[in-house]
Amino acid sequence: MRLLSRLAISIVLPLASCAVGPSSSSDAGFGASPAIPAPESSLVPTVNIAPVQARPDGFAPTAPAGFLVTEFAGGLAHPRWLYTLPNGDVLVAESDAPKEHDEGSGLFGWVRKQVMKRAGAGVPSPDRIVLLRDVDGSGVASTQTVFLGGLHSPFGMALIGNQLYVADTDALLRFDYVTGTTQITSLGVKVADLPAGPINHHWTKNILADRSGKHLYITVGSNSNAGENGVDAEEGRARILAFDIDTGHVRPYATGLRNANGLAWQPDSGALWTAVNERDDLGNNLVPDYMTAVKDGAFYGFPYSYYGQHIDTRVKPQRADLVAKAIAPDYALGNHTASLGLVFYDRTLFPPHYRGGAFVGQHGSWNRKPRTGYKVVFVPFIDGKPAGVPEDFLSGFLTADGYAVGRPVGVALDAHGALLVADDVGNAVWRVAPRNNDKSADIAPAGK
Repeated sequence: MRLLSRLAISIVLPLASCAVGPSSSSDAGFGASPAIPAPESSLVPTVNIAPVQARPDGFAPTAPAGFLVTEFAGGLAHPRWLYTLPNGDVLVAESDAPKEHDEGSGLFGWVRKQVMKRAGAGVPSPDRIVLLRDVDGSGVASTQTVFLGGLHSPFGMALIGNQLYVADTDALLRFDYVTGTTQITSLGVKVADLPAGPINHHWTKNILADRSGKHLYITVGSNSNAGENGVDAEEGRARILAFDIDTGHVRPYATGLRNANGLAWQPDSGALWTAVNERDDLGNNLVPDYMTAVKDGAFYGFPYSYYGQHIDTRVKPQRADLVAKAIAPDYALGNHTASLGLVFYDRTLFPPHYRGGAFVGQHGSWNRKPRTGYKVVFVPFIDGKPAGVPEDFLSGFLTADGYAVGRPVGVALDAHGALLVADDVGNAVWRVAPRNNDKSADIAPAGK
């Protein structure tokens, strides 16, 4: 055991200071037809994380000309996900992996854990939801209140009528909600178990209600990078579930999605879209993370294939019958960008260019050189389909010497139509609005 520890330390220390593995100066893994090169392999996985550094006083990320970025709320504890209530209050899930979380077995799993700690992950989970309220409509949260505590790595939130649903890592919970309340003290009701267990590799569970309020869609990530824990460990994982509110019945909606996080309704087509993290250790330029319209009953390849029917030969045994059914996603978001947050712009505050398009929170690569992600991108849509290359919308989270002063995760729209971005390294929620056309003052303060 001591020898193994020394060996692991001898590996992780060099990795902390330089990348190991293939290098590339370009990434063609974007768009409706991304480049899918031949896979690469190396004895030691590429590790090129951006170590966390405290942001300097007065820092704000960079938005396009004509937009103003302000700190909607600061001093948070690992804010991951956002949800805007109808009265304008904003809920923030302060969360990280549960104690029983396993990033992967063996030496490489241990190495990854150490590196992720340098990236600001691996902190004890706050296990709570905080309510942010902009009392005077200024675009800055005047108050922060612990809205719900004692949770278990919470993530997704959805309000249906007067019932608030929260997705813990292992259960879907329901709470009674009263408009304007700043704290829920009643015990929640568990309405469904969610896959977790001793591995629980991808622990986040997001939820989204349909327009009828009769169903919730629930993301469940895989239990591995690419099936290395065995196919049996993927039972019930790597999918989106459909939950019937009235009956409590849960069924698979779409499968073979390695790690879906963001869920959103595209306003023009009405289609359900998701943002998905794909697998690692196949080289700098594989596999692109993506977003896609989700088809009921569809299979998207994991673990047997990626980006449609490109077979991952590491997975044994293979399933040719499933690979033959694998659907290629609609739009690639870059290799190893860790694209998590997803929201479509369906408001009028922003210029017409943004209407119907998608904002994507990219948490940032840990295993690519040069680094990718660490920003929020915008993808234009026309007639319900992507129509252009991703545009940098909120960036500047990486310093010139390669440190991360922030990492975007969840994205949401506030009551005025501004974009909110959860930053789990900067421990803040950023707000982006047009510089000379912020209609905050025209909206009634939250809680009224």
